[in-house]
Amino acid sequence: MSSTTITPVTFTGVSNYASDFQNIIDKAVQVASVPLTQLQNQDATVLQQETDLSNLQTPMATLATDLTNLGNIASSGALSASSSNPDVATATDSGAIEPATYTINSVTSLAAAASETSTDGYADATTAPVSSTGTMNLVVGSNDYTINLTSGQNNLTGLVNAINESGAPVNASVLTTGTGSDPDYLSITANNPGATTLQLFDDPTGSNKNILTDNNQGSDAVFQLNGVPVDETTNNIDNVIPGLSFTLTGTSSTPTTLSLQSDSSQLSNALQTLVTDYNSALTAVDQQVGTAAGSLSGDFLVRQMEQDLQQVASYITPGSTIQSLSDLGITFSDTGQASFDPSVIQGFSSQQLSAAFRFIGSSTSGLAALANNFTQLSDPVTGLIQLQEQQYQSNDQQLKDQISTLTTQINTMQTNLQQQLASADSSIAELENHQQSLTETLESVNFVDFGVQPSVQSA
Repeated sequence: MSSTTITPVTFTGVSNYASDFQNIIDKAVQVASVPLTQLQNQDATVLQQETDLSNLQTPMATLATDLTNLGNIASSGALSASSSNPDVATATDSGAIEPATYTINSVTSLAAAASETSTDGYADATTAPVSSTGTMNLVVGSNDYTINLTSGQNNLTGLVNAINESGAPVNASVLTTGTGSDPDYLSITANNPGATTLQLFDDPTGSNKNILTDNNQGSDAVFQLNGVPVDETTNNIDNVIPGLSFTLTGTSSTPTTLSLQSDSSQLSNALQTLVTDYNSALTAVDQQVGTAAGSLSGDFLVRQMEQDLQQVASYITPGSTIQSLSDLGITFSDTGQASFDPSVIQGFSSQQLSAAFRFIGSSTSGLAALANNFTQLSDPVTGLIQLQEQQYQSNDQQLKDQISTLTTQINTMQTNLQQQLASADSSIAELENHQQSLTETLESVNFVDFGVQPSVQSA
């Protein structure tokens, strides 16, 4: 890669004109550097334009996100799930599209994992045998798992390890009571909740004795929803009500209400975010406009951003209950900065809130559809800002190549000129020596022939 630095040279001549030759070299480099300086200034401008444009990408992308979020809130009606009794059930909106109310009439039982212990204890977890034959059969639900124990494994610790390595959906451990002559017990717990079968048989082809208790074979979540009996293996219910998930937290014979209702605070918070980000974007764009504009003064993308921001601020739907942003509590100062009064949304009736959702619209209509304008600008792959940045990067590379080439030419010119002047300096020094010798010879002749001292001037 060529250098982009001009290496100054120092001319060390031997003639009386050495300093003049240095001046010639310096002047030649100075003249040749004029177009180089112009290229460097152009490149600095391009780099500043790239930086300034990049700084505008984030505000535009943020506005696209804010408007999209508003559209999602409006499309869903800002629904929020709630429960009249969180001690029985909690609710979560998982994509509901309209308000609704459901009743959990009763909860008979919660889903719980099966968990059993060995019927007998063992004196030592590492030595006391647990199987009469070394072969055991673990039953989990409808699946069987054969447990083979070698002589070194036929103890409680070995059995625990073998069960945990069998692939069965359970977790085995040693439970130590700390009392009695047989303090160690086997404990097995199913990985998943729900009623199941959890058994462990010793000598399955012989006595086939179940060595586990039968106290907790797990349980299902059993409840009534709108009077309909429901039985689920989990307390997290997400496949019964479209768009609403709920978690059972306790049993109850008293009805609990699950509601999906519009939540105006969602809209209020989203509008506040939009206003804040709108002001940031406007400030960033204004820095590239007017008499004190930055490097992007007059750039078509800046003009496009101005138009898109103005389109948001002036968006109206004539004839509607909500016709403009001012009807949502958003107003603009003389400088274009926006402010939001959340009390306007808080005071909306259900009809006004529905009208606000229609005004905002979605990704294809209404205010929220303006997100497409900002996405067109800020998309990191296909956006206009990205394409313009790529052009700046291309221009920067071209200018750097030109700078490198011209710098090399100037350095070469400087070297060649130095060599030429060094040759001239050498010739001049030789002539100066000849002149000095000739002068001394003439002075000697004058002295011999006329008796005139070289330093004596005739009267």
